[in-house]
Amino acid sequence: MTMLDSLRSIVQEVNSVKDFAQVLQIIVQRVRKTTDTGVCSVYLHDSSCDKYILAATEGLNPQAVGQIRLGANEGLVGLVAAKAEPVNLDDAESHPNFIYFPESSEERFRSFLGVPIIHHGLVLGVLVVQQAEQRRFDESEEAFLVTVSAQLAGVIAHANATGDLARQLTPELAHSNSQRIFRGVPSVPGISIGTAVLITAPADLYAVPHRPAADIDHELALFAHALEQAKQDLRAVHAELSDRLNQEERALFEVYVSMLDDTSLGGEVTVLIQAGLSAQTAWSEVIIEHIRNFSSMDDPYLRERATDVRDLGRRVLGYLQQSEVEEREYPADSVLLGEELAAPNLADVSVEKVVAMVSAKGSRNSHLAILGRAMGIPTVMGAMDLPWRELEGCPVIVDGHQGVIITNPTPAVLNSYRAQYHEEQVLAEDLERLRDEPNLTLDGVHINLWVNTGLRLDSLLSLDRGAEGVGLYRTEIPFFLQERFPSEDEQRKVYREQIEMFAPRPVTMRTLDIGGDKALPYFPIEEANPFLGWRGIRISLDHPEIFLLQLRAIMRASEGFDNLRILLPMISNIPELEAALELVNRVYNELTGEEGYQLHRPLIGAMIEVPAAVYQVREIAQRVDFLSVGSNDLTQYLLAVDRNNPRVADLYHTYHPALLQALKQIIDNANDIGCPVSICGEMAGDPLAALLLVGLGYRILSMSATNLLRVKAMLRQVTIAQAQELATTALTLPDTTQILEFLEGAFTDPDITRLYSPGTTRLS
Repeated sequence: MTMLDSLRSIVQEVNSVKDFAQVLQIIVQRVRKTTDTGVCSVYLHDSSCDKYILAATEGLNPQAVGQIRLGANEGLVGLVAAKAEPVNLDDAESHPNFIYFPESSEERFRSFLGVPIIHHGLVLGVLVVQQAEQRRFDESEEAFLVTVSAQLAGVIAHANATGDLARQLTPELAHSNSQRIFRGVPSVPGISIGTAVLITAPADLYAVPHRPAADIDHELALFAHALEQAKQDLRAVHAELSDRLNQEERALFEVYVSMLDDTSLGGEVTVLIQAGLSAQTAWSEVIIEHIRNFSSMDDPYLRERATDVRDLGRRVLGYLQQSEVEEREYPADSVLLGEELAAPNLADVSVEKVVAMVSAKGSRNSHLAILGRAMGIPTVMGAMDLPWRELEGCPVIVDGHQGVIITNPTPAVLNSYRAQYHEEQVLAEDLERLRDEPNLTLDGVHINLWVNTGLRLDSLLSLDRGAEGVGLYRTEIPFFLQERFPSEDEQRKVYREQIEMFAPRPVTMRTLDIGGDKALPYFPIEEANPFLGWRGIRISLDHPEIFLLQLRAIMRASEGFDNLRILLPMISNIPELEAALELVNRVYNELTGEEGYQLHRPLIGAMIEVPAAVYQVREIAQRVDFLSVGSNDLTQYLLAVDRNNPRVADLYHTYHPALLQALKQIIDNANDIGCPVSICGEMAGDPLAALLLVGLGYRILSMSATNLLRVKAMLRQVTIAQAQELATTALTLPDTTQILEFLEGAFTDPDITRLYSPGTTRLS
């Protein structure tokens, strides 16, 4: 087997194992075998003592695990960590950093190769191989170890985040319920304190929560019934296909049935249930272990059997899940946790019982996050390291401001967040008094505060908060709620409701904006780089049959009203804008000139959300009635940061100097042409950022309804001159941190600072 094959096998095997200690043992065993060396060891960094501790070894004395501890620059391992680069020695003992540990029995090994395990710039550990003979490891061996360590880095980082690393290095923590902190992408602001409720996908072996058996005899009966159902399925398929299968293929069905017997998989699961695990947990653990074993086999035929075991496992698990006939009881303070929560997960839950939502996958623009904003439920997405399977019933704090999830919080942290939650409730009550007050700055300048909507909940909350218009209605929402493209009349009814509900206030309907992270299930778009691919107006122009139908529905929905504005997304050049405008005009002329509809001509706008459009604002503004800046996409495209990727989330800055200068250029050029400009996105709903936008010259801000009153309160505290002065100074500062510190330091009045400093609890 080549080193590349070995690497693939190691990665596949590691990814199929849940236990971190087992992962480390697989690494040292497989690397030692592949490199044909005497020793392979992994040293991991313990942040509590700032030492690198021997965590696993194959070749040294096993009793040394946990006993050998080295600081940075201490010993050869410490040297690798301090240098953050490989150290390759043919005579380790002659090196001045060499330290001898009698308990390790390593005096037999002369050659040493150590490579750092680095994740996001931090040295998490050191991977070491040693050889008895005196020789220098060649370049291919060094490269192999570097590659393995790079693969291992993510696993260790995950273990560090989940607490598995601390439990591995400090065994006495293994069964403790100590506080743990996880981070994701803040998607809906707010603080919630509640009880974790797991939402799992059906028949997903890797999504089964770890639960004990409440009644062992009952679990055994459920398991026996599920096995019998699965056997009947296999026999039925076997009978149906018997005349089309050869003898060997028919024999496979008999093998699968026998695997479910007491002497095989069934027996292993029964033992675990009798030991106290639920049937679902026991079954998933046994099947995953067998999948791992088959996947690591050298023989291709046997490796393929992992797929068969997986399919068998899903079939039995499906029957086990069907056996849960009792209706699930949700606590009044339910915090929904899952691997990939979606809107349908709310179908079986009383919404009034949901206080927060956390998903290991997904983005701040996922349908669930949009729904969370509409309902005002604190939401964190993309919490990749969250061990959600283990958290059923766990007390949890969700900080939607910082994107933080805290499990088993200490009394001190719990009290701090309770105080913060109380402050937010008091603030919310105070802000309610502003609902009917005008959106005026301290010197009497009116600022239009509009809302971003897409769901009926959005609209109702927006009107309740005193919204003056809709700056962005996401017309793709009706498309997501269907299993096919909605008809013209289906769309018209949805759009009509929105236009009528807000009349005479303006309603800005953005045409279909799919692609990127928004794919319709019945119109999948598979691309290597979707954010730079087929999305927005590009899809509409390539599919005029969809675009024209939607334009007809939007315009027909406005009959009898004069508040419709149509917004074209993702404009990046003049020809595509002109092509879209031609289709818009065609539809309007057909409806009014040929079909007799009495329609007011809607205002047509273009979104400025890609850098190319920033430099052509004048040309675009001359062709449309208004512009709308999409701050979310403009930020990610300017900074080359995927806003939905937790790995680079800390690089996504709405206060970045380049973004502020781009926003200033947009408003100045548009004003020169006399074209109105609005701005929508998360930035407009941030009280400090909103103040900055007003200082730059923006007079129409569109945001989530949940942020509207907070922004109104902020703007009522300052004059236009003050906002302009803040913006002028901010434009001279070189980085995000300095800009934010400057803005936060500009106010000392607690009535103002509480509007933009909701996260009083700071966690390292």
